[in-house]
Amino acid sequence: MNFTHEHRQLFETTRQFVEREINPHAAEWEKAGVWPAREILKKMGALGLLGINKPAELGGLGLDYSYQVAFAEALGYCRVGGLPMAIGVQTDMATPALARYGNDYLKQNYLKPAIAGEMVACIGVSEPGAGSDVAAIKTTARREGDEYVIDGQKMWITNGTQGDWICLLANTGEPVAGSRHGNKSLIVVPLDAKGIDRRTKLDKLGQRSSDTAIIFFDGVRVPARHLIGEQGKGFVYQMQQFQEERLFLSASILIAMEQCIDTTVEYTRQRQAFGQAILDNQYVQFRLAELRTEIEACRSLVYRATNELVAGQDVTLMASMAKLKTARVARRVADGCLQFWGGQGFMWDNPVSQFYRDLRLHSIGGGADEVMLGIISKRLGFGGKTRRN
Repeated sequence: MNFTHEHRQLFETTRQFVEREINPHAAEWEKAGVWPAREILKKMGALGLLGINKPAELGGLGLDYSYQVAFAEALGYCRVGGLPMAIGVQTDMATPALARYGNDYLKQNYLKPAIAGEMVACIGVSEPGAGSDVAAIKTTARREGDEYVIDGQKMWITNGTQGDWICLLANTGEPVAGSRHGNKSLIVVPLDAKGIDRRTKLDKLGQRSSDTAIIFFDGVRVPARHLIGEQGKGFVYQMQQFQEERLFLSASILIAMEQCIDTTVEYTRQRQAFGQAILDNQYVQFRLAELRTEIEACRSLVYRATNELVAGQDVTLMASMAKLKTARVARRVADGCLQFWGGQGFMWDNPVSQFYRDLRLHSIGGGADEVMLGIISKRLGFGGKTRRN
């Protein structure tokens, strides 16, 4: 992926926004367990940062996905991992299918306000018994006349306590013979609808500034025109959304990993043990050098996948590889750096312990490592019964 002057301008605009509007308040939002989504998203919308690859007629910039990756990478300057995740839900997880397949009504009333930062969006796929196994969802949306009646629950919903609408994956019919996928649809559900309960905010290990909720649906009625695209195509649409989600997640932690190492270098250069700086130990130097090399390999993989996406190719394999590799390297970076801080690294307020907590989610969210390995194995023709996602 070639970073042009325009890419760098977008990257720098995002970095400056993070340093000015997010980082000064990050610790406060971490302690509160919630971020001011409407305030921050409204400011980002005014800068054009929420619709970079969305249609210009809806308020987006109409650029290709390489610019979205530049934006995601710059979000890595956030001092906490919850904010890139929460922002990414708005830009790359809840809205891609709506932009591709939504009718004019949905685009004008839900996508356009999301691009402007006037509405907060959520993505509703996971359930207590269906995380990585998307096909196992139990939530139903029964058609009654000109409405869908929704029952069920969704788990681990980012922005869930303050979202305005959710892109919901639900079963809209009985299972199709020989397939677990053909009865699923995506529906835009306003979160102020009668029958919705989202009072339960989850207490997480990391990414605490990103509010995450359980959402219950009890006889929730929405107009049938809130269906995204065709009924029964929701699983396919969601698999397409996952590719952008996984690329976003991969790109968004590259700089975070670099910052984790840079902070560790600074500390180990100053910290003395056994008559010398910890960084003077060749093992420490080599280990940190190896980790930086791994990060660059991750960046190359993300950029290659981005090039293929922009070229209109199927990026399922490359996006899955990028997601798997960046998440695993993030775990090694955070764990390896924390070790060099010794007892100080085990303190809650230490910046490296923050990375340790926040980056751990990336091997779970958006498809666990094991799911990525299953997809990769299937795509490479290794056989077995692994489903093609």
